[in-house]
Amino acid sequence: MDETTVKPNGVLAVNGRRSPFFTEDHEMLRDQVRRFVEQEIKPYGEAWEEQGFVPREVLRRMGSLGFFGIRYPEAYGGSVVLAEELGRSTFSGVAITALVHTDMASVHVFNAGTEAQKSRWMRKIIAGEVICAVAVTEPDAGSDVKGIRTTARKSEAGYVLNGAKMFITNGVHADLYCVAAKTGEIGCGSKAVTMFLVEKGTPGFRVGRALDKHGWRSSDTAELLFENCLVPHDAVLGDEGRGFYAIMRNFQNERTVIGAMAMGEAQAALDLTVAYLKTRKAFGAPLWDKQAIRQRIAMRAAEVEAGRQLVYSAAWRDAQGHDVTREVSMVKAYCGELVNSVMYDCVQFHAIGGGATEVMLEEVAKRL
Repeated sequence: MDETTVKPNGVLAVNGRRSPFFTEDHEMLRDQVRRFVEQEIKPYGEAWEEQGFVPREVLRRMGSLGFFGIRYPEAYGGSVVLAEELGRSTFSGVAITALVHTDMASVHVFNAGTEAQKSRWMRKIIAGEVICAVAVTEPDAGSDVKGIRTTARKSEAGYVLNGAKMFITNGVHADLYCVAAKTGEIGCGSKAVTMFLVEKGTPGFRVGRALDKHGWRSSDTAELLFENCLVPHDAVLGDEGRGFYAIMRNFQNERTVIGAMAMGEAQAALDLTVAYLKTRKAFGAPLWDKQAIRQRIAMRAAEVEAGRQLVYSAAWRDAQGHDVTREVSMVKAYCGELVNSVMYDCVQFHAIGGGATEVMLEEVAKRL
């Protein structure tokens, strides 16, 4: 576990190394989140995986502790710390439930909402009394936001939404949805997309089905249907026709916190695996004594440290107002691939039917 101390100049030292990215406040937050994870997530995470969602009282508790308010006003360090520590919980369904609310959905309200919209919703969002989802992805459009086909037709009474959204995190149990729809012609590209606030219970809006998943089962995920769903004129979030640009802006933060979460997950897997390797005996000695295993873990540890520093650097530069599209894209690509590679190796070192790869290679080597 990292040991953190504060130098006289206020710069944090992690394991004796100076960190230019975090202050003492950030590390106090890290400690608080870590305690919350140990006491209020890990003991119950398996049950939440079975039931398919995180209980609302847990989210309210996170809100009461201030975890949902660290982004408002925007503070890159708090979001990265929260994402990384929730990732280390080993229950990423819980992590993504919270992070979609804080860093992917409610940011639309904060960044583009009118004063009336923010006055109505932000206090409840920060307190965890209102949980948010963002509905962009469709059966035939994901990262290609301009390709969405949900429409919003303007009428005297408001806007009439028709269409479907797919793979929407928090989709079943959210209270407030930030929904992307086409207010222009389908072929008009980016200038046709507008964001809307849609409340749970609005006539014509319903959950089509809850979706089960291979992992992250405690993250409720849904197909959403809009069937002549009428929302008032003041449900427009930001300016009409500017929704695409709002989504692109928020993608930067979304990808950064996903990278931080992935590195938290990877670090937790390495910690668990090292502890296992030092106690699991095979061939008369702990597996940790095998050079090939130690070095493979050491290389993964180096790669995770590199990914962590990439996340920190990109987030810090973003907070300084720099254009970090390239760096944030690197974060999402590198950290997203790396966490999968780390998990694969860690599973190999725990148990593989018929013998681990390293054991097989030893058998080959004996016969060369």
